[in-house]
Amino acid sequence: MARLDRDGVAIHYEVHGQGPAILLSHGYSATCRMWDGQIAALRDRFQVIVWDMRGHGQSDYPSDSAAYSEAAAVEDMAAVLRDCSIQRAVIGGLSLGGYMSMAFHRAHPAMTRALMIFDTGPGFRKAEAREAWNQRARQRADDLDARGFAALGSSDEVRMSQHRDASGLAGAARGMLTQHDDAVIGSLETISVPSLVLVGSNDTNFLAATEYMARKIPGATKVVIDGAGHAANLHQPAAFNRAMESFLAGLPG
Repeated sequence: MARLDRDGVAIHYEVHGQGPAILLSHGYSATCRMWDGQIAALRDRFQVIVWDMRGHGQSDYPSDSAAYSEAAAVEDMAAVLRDCSIQRAVIGGLSLGGYMSMAFHRAHPAMTRALMIFDTGPGFRKAEAREAWNQRARQRADDLDARGFAALGSSDEVRMSQHRDASGLAGAARGMLTQHDDAVIGSLETISVPSLVLVGSNDTNFLAATEYMARKIPGATKVVIDGAGHAANLHQPAAFNRAMESFLAGLPG
């Protein structure tokens, strides 16, 4: 376990195993613990790096709302890799972590060996749809401010996560879960690295988004995990790991 100082915000990360590097980013209101099953499956062949986003888990919870943003999260990812002396890695994530992985590729294509996008959407082209998403994110933040952890959902990845208080999650909802443009969805056709786009068959909110990404990302590999919901890696870990390992085995050196 390590802590990285990012302009006064401490970022918690962990490095497991040795070999080609993989950086995995968790979903909103989860932590790096959601990847324990993938760490166990991969650490004998890969260097698996997991981290807690700002406002989550063991990372810091800044009181300044300006400290939470998509750009800050992307640069946290780059700083973690640089702190590990890694120039290029497979970048993967689930839900918000998957969205941030695509944003990372857009900002740092030379650091991205491949993408693994799990149960994720690429954002919105239409401002009206984006604002509806943002309104829900702001309402979630207000609810966390008002009710604390009682406002958290009961999804598997959230239940297995531990946070010190709800203030960081509220800040992350306002600053990192909200979206301000269509840059990520607009970048899909420019992705030139091997890409795995995976979704659980029961994750109905993200089936269409996954199909869209699979069409738009050149040469993308699409996988649907039967019997899995939003946290596909937790619901069907064996099938999830097989899909991930098959993709990784096919990457060029």
